[in-house]
Amino acid sequence: MNTELPAVTGDLPTGTVELPTVTVPSAPTGDYRGPMTDTAVDLTPESFLPDELVATFRERAAQHDRENTFFDADLVDLRGRGYLKLLVPTELGGFGASLLEVTRIQRRLAAAAPATALGMNMHQVIMSAALFAWMQEGNETARGMLEAAARGELFAFGISEGGNEAMLFDAFTEAEPDGEGGYRFSGTKIFTTLSPAWDHLVVHGRRTDTGEGDPELVFAYLDREPGVSWKQDWDTHGMRATQSHTTVLDAAPASADRVITQAPVGPNRTPFVFGIFGPFELLLAAVYIGIAERAIQVGADAATTRRTRTRGIPYADDPDTRWRLADAAFIVDGVVLQIEKVSADLDALREGRTGTGITDHGARWFLHFSGVKCRATDGAITAVDQVLRASGGSSFYVRSELERLSRDVRAGMYQPSDAKSTHNSYATALLGDVGTYAS
Repeated sequence: MNTELPAVTGDLPTGTVELPTVTVPSAPTGDYRGPMTDTAVDLTPESFLPDELVATFRERAAQHDRENTFFDADLVDLRGRGYLKLLVPTELGGFGASLLEVTRIQRRLAAAAPATALGMNMHQVIMSAALFAWMQEGNETARGMLEAAARGELFAFGISEGGNEAMLFDAFTEAEPDGEGGYRFSGTKIFTTLSPAWDHLVVHGRRTDTGEGDPELVFAYLDREPGVSWKQDWDTHGMRATQSHTTVLDAAPASADRVITQAPVGPNRTPFVFGIFGPFELLLAAVYIGIAERAIQVGADAATTRRTRTRGIPYADDPDTRWRLADAAFIVDGVVLQIEKVSADLDALREGRTGTGITDHGARWFLHFSGVKCRATDGAITAVDQVLRASGGSSFYVRSELERLSRDVRAGMYQPSDAKSTHNSYATALLGDVGTYAS
């Protein structure tokens, strides 16, 4: 199946900095942000992220957006609550959450701090992939990654490359064997979310010891050491607190015990690769729908308190306001159902469960992953725009939460899979490759 992913183009800023050694601060104790015990953990979003913490995240989000700074304090609080081990099985020291549960928690976090949620997505994607690899093929490197996350270590995702339309399924980065089972990676990765804070960076590259006729990719994770540097080039329209700087790899070493898997070039069902693609799309969908859910709530609150002086009625009684807010909610509700269904089915596939209400989508998994993500990000933009139109000119001011949400939600259109690649994939599934029916 042809699963196209969007190209990323444009000149990359110059100027690099060596990656600093990261000292992980201890989470505060004795209050709502203190460490969460491993017993009887309530994974419902409202319990796992209580209202007071959500309000704190929301306040910080506005400051990080203004100052273009990383969400350090949020990370401390989330680490203290065990956020990094949500998907880690209980037998390895984690909370054993399902992907479905994590999408719900991520929606709540995104409603408070979109960039924080998007940043934490990347760690959760890697954990999901490691879980797939460990459960389906007994991958010991993947198990070690899960155990590291249970100890509070943060994983980031270094896959995107400028001009690489295949994204996950190919690489311009080179992976040179070191003669001892490991590899040295050389190349440039863009949009490396969590750049200031990660402990380990998952990357991929083309093996230099295989020919063009049989190309192969290597996936491994790097530590912060010589050979890895990043450009301070993240100054964007939205999602500013992710601090997704460009990363430069110069013979960056991954020893044999850091090599996760090898996979053919092109779409494939290698457990680790499949475990990245699906959760990546579904968790992106969750984040952007979480933004839209918050916008709808803000818009509804405004409609019940604002009045039109001309007609002397609350905007909650204005037909146009009612229609626009209802339209936004209508869009979001439909996408939430899709996220929930496909996430539940993917959990079942990973665990080997079958039965009533569970669907193995077979050859259409990639289509469904991309489709849900695309409908979520496009739908979220439409929903937020409807709320803006219903909320008056005050939402145009930078001080407005809606103004910030309207910028953050647009980042989704640039993340794979985009509308073009998803429509191309659906067209191929329906009609075959271009030229199939040419006479």
